[in-house]
Amino acid sequence: MRRRRTPPPPSPLPQRDGIDAVRVRLPGEGAWATVREHLVERLGGAGPGVVDGMLAAGLVVGADGAAVAPDTAYVPGMFVWFHRELPAETPVPFPLEIVYRDEHIVVVDKPHFLATTPRGSHVTETALARLRRELGIPALGAAHRLDRLTAGLVLFTVRPEERGAYQTLFRDRRVRKVYEAVAPHDASREWPVTVRSRIVKERGVLAAREVPGEPNAVSHVEPVEHRADGRARYRLVPDTGQTHQLRVHMAALGVPILGDPLYPEVAAPVPAGDFRRPLQLLARELEFTDPVTGTEHRLRSGRVLEAWASYGSWFDGPAATTSAGVAQ
Repeated sequence: MRRRRTPPPPSPLPQRDGIDAVRVRLPGEGAWATVREHLVERLGGAGPGVVDGMLAAGLVVGADGAAVAPDTAYVPGMFVWFHRELPAETPVPFPLEIVYRDEHIVVVDKPHFLATTPRGSHVTETALARLRRELGIPALGAAHRLDRLTAGLVLFTVRPEERGAYQTLFRDRRVRKVYEAVAPHDASREWPVTVRSRIVKERGVLAAREVPGEPNAVSHVEPVEHRADGRARYRLVPDTGQTHQLRVHMAALGVPILGDPLYPEVAAPVPAGDFRRPLQLLARELEFTDPVTGTEHRLRSGRVLEAWASYGSWFDGPAATTSAGVAQ
């Protein structure tokens, strides 16, 4: 019989800018005499003197909230907490729109360029951190994620003890997701098309790729309407959720999504603060049965993809514009 793991104690430090304090559990085995020695080795990438400065300022605390002294003896299994010093981030100047909210979930209409959850260089400028600050819900958590460059519907949970139930909906593919995209029109192809392929995404590599093997990604693609200038508006329904799946499949069909910096070719990075030509991909609909309340939800984004509404505005727009795909 497997023993249940004892959950870690709650953080004694409040969130800062919607970001939790870092929790470190001291390993069960090691030759460190003090907590300081372990942290210096573990956080060596932070730079010389950083750990000593944090300890001297009382910024590292134990489970009781008391500051950890530099000479505190190393105790295997001990927890300590501290806040990272975060670099300044370029604000994403587009609003989050709340589509639905009750005591269990918050569903928002995320703009392009805003990451869903803290990751890499995007920490405070993320949907999760922003919502925690704006709504005053420190326990808010994401049930799933959208790419930073993709706009549309994202579901967040209010109560940590219920998060697993909503995450299971997405894991078990019990959420019907419909996307919309703007891409070139291919009049020579018979539509609709179902794309099945095997997609792999390697750590440290920007773009995912298709490889031979058993398919792990399935997408249904059909144009809804097209225009004489060669643009089309597509309806995309994924059966699976591989990284960049819809972007990979659209490029493989020869109709890459407008504004895609990775597919079919990786483009040069743009400067921070350049919000021109957002990826024309939108998570338009979420449909699911609430696992806690039993409510049937069918939620829809109110955004308009700018390259469809006004191609010239999308192509030539300023570096930071509040339109960015939001219906005005």
